[in-house]
Amino acid sequence: MKFEGKNVLVTGGAGFIGSALVRELLKENANVFVLDNFLSGNMGNLKECEKEITLIKGDIRDKNLAEIFSKNEIEFVFNLAAMPYIPQCYDQPADFFDINAVGALNVVFACKKAGVTRMIQYSTSEVYGSAQYTPMDESHPINPQSTYATSKVAADRLCFTLHHEQQVPVIILRQFNTYGPRETHPYIIPEIISQLSKGNTLHLGNINAKRDFTYVSDAARAAVELMKYKEAEGEVFNCGYGRCWSVKEIAEKIAEIIGIKDLKIIVEKTRLRPLDVQVLEANYFKLFRLTGWTPKISFEEGLRRTIAWFNENGKKWPWQK
Repeated sequence: MKFEGKNVLVTGGAGFIGSALVRELLKENANVFVLDNFLSGNMGNLKECEKEITLIKGDIRDKNLAEIFSKNEIEFVFNLAAMPYIPQCYDQPADFFDINAVGALNVVFACKKAGVTRMIQYSTSEVYGSAQYTPMDESHPINPQSTYATSKVAADRLCFTLHHEQQVPVIILRQFNTYGPRETHPYIIPEIISQLSKGNTLHLGNINAKRDFTYVSDAARAAVELMKYKEAEGEVFNCGYGRCWSVKEIAEKIAEIIGIKDLKIIVEKTRLRPLDVQVLEANYFKLFRLTGWTPKISFEEGLRRTIAWFNENGKKWPWQK
């Protein structure tokens, strides 16, 4: 299947992964629509391709979502709209459920009502909790350890159930950690880069936590490829690099790339999460077997590209004013 000439909508398309996905779809000559409420998304993330897309300012909880899909003859939907930043969920648990679970449900029903051909619901590796074995495949037990992860489990189950009960053509994509240009929240890699741009001292939380990182364009390409397969409907797929690094290792690698030789790391208790996932490492063989996708950008090369983008854009991330 090809996306050329197809009407494709990306919710949360002004966000970090969303804007990368928009770029991948434009490479495929799709007619790209972006729906975003700009609470965390940033129009600057789309400035290079603004004239090539149709922008719809809206919210996935809007009651007229199906009408928006029908009016624009949307054929494919990537649902990335969410509250994704875990530290916020401790203070806003109801908002996380409202957007991540109830919002996803609204998107699913809108797709069904508007006759959308296929939908991908973006999930997260956080639903698994800390690894009971590595690498983690789609059969790994579910054990969410934050309100954010729990809200995404709820969305996953809603999508899975509605696929079987009402034949909604939805795919669940569990994305492990991503990184790259245009990060919209202070996740660990942009936070380390930002701190080290001002000196050789890092203030961090759990430096022993290990995560599997995929460069954002690779992650976007995986989603585009997966959407092409009807046989993926009703299934769950992991997307990741297939290797994990500790926060300490990441900090040391970034310092090496930047040229800092006397790195100092200070662990602050205020930066520790109440219940942290210790290890996440992806087994993406199911995705590879169906689509042939593998990551192309090595971790070091991805870090170099990310640091270069940061330096070329005023040493600021989209969340920094």
